[in-house]
Amino acid sequence: MVVKVYSTPTCVYCKTLKEYLRKNKIDFADIDVSKDEKELDAMIRKSGQMGVPVVEIGDDLVVGFDKEKINNLLNIKE
Repeated sequence: MVVKVYSTPTCVYCKTLKEYLRKNKIDFADIDVSKDEKELDAMIRKSGQMGVPVVEIGDDLVVGFDKEKINNLLNIKE
């Protein structure tokens, strides 16, 4: 399953989310929307949100660091 994290370098929640995914050995593409306007536009189009993080997990989107939803979608057991 493809996991994409739309983030910015200054976002505390983005850093926490990425650390959480790494800790659980989830591979993901880290997309810095502060440097890539095309990806920013794609994120806004998909999510309707301008804020980060936005996580794309397969066909599902998670806005923010919603640990419960992320755990369910990625089958992470804590």
